[in-house]
Amino acid sequence: MKRIIAPIVWITAVLAVCGCSKKDTPFNNNPDADAAAYTKPVGAASKDLLTSTPFSSLIVEIQYIRGYAPDGAALDQLKQFLANRLHKPGGITITTTIIADPGKTTLSLSQIKEIENNNRTVFNSGTQLSVYILYSNSDFTDAGTLGIVYRNTSAALMGKKIHENSGGFGQVSRTKLEATVLEHEIGHLLGLVDLGSPMQSAHKDAAHGNHCSNEQCLMFYASETTDVFGFLSRNNPPALDAGCIADLKANGGK
Repeated sequence: MKRIIAPIVWITAVLAVCGCSKKDTPFNNNPDADAAAYTKPVGAASKDLLTSTPFSSLIVEIQYIRGYAPDGAALDQLKQFLANRLHKPGGITITTTIIADPGKTTLSLSQIKEIENNNRTVFNSGTQLSVYILYSNSDFTDAGTLGIVYRNTSAALMGKKIHENSGGFGQVSRTKLEATVLEHEIGHLLGLVDLGSPMQSAHKDAAHGNHCSNEQCLMFYASETTDVFGFLSRNNPPALDAGCIADLKANGGK
């Protein structure tokens, strides 16, 4: 397993790259599901996500803990972000469902995987591809983390941490912060940067893992640190730059 984790002093989304292992258990809500299809490395589903073949539609299943429901406007922005980059003529659907509180102050990567294994209900079916996102009410084991991607179609947002750092007096709006984290993590699932969508130009910030070297790009590593709060207070959420968009287009996206 390879993980790229930012120092704890940062408020940051974390990219965790991992493959299928013996620790990945079957999904309780669908024991017949092929676990291997959902436990591949981050970026392995990038082409399936971007193109219309073999999957012409996408459903994003978001599960959350009471008190940490997704921000509606952020989900609207996520859906538009996906529509702008993915070829899904059959449509893009986002569902939200409340799940039981795991009762933990902090969650490790293995515990987040276990929550998905116990609760995920939407799986690939026919020409419909599925993505799973958890909104937790716990901190990640690296306390500054806002979000992670950890499988080819799986991500988690630290809802409690996002709430603590947005929406209050002098803080960035929750919509802006949440949309930024959501889109950044989805960007990794789409294969950015150099995670499955081959680079068309040299724009990988090798010093900071699979991130873009352009300081204004959504996939720039510092847009996930405490610097993001000041940036978002003055600007709209950062967008993908030309280099990242070129990578997605070359891999079958828009």
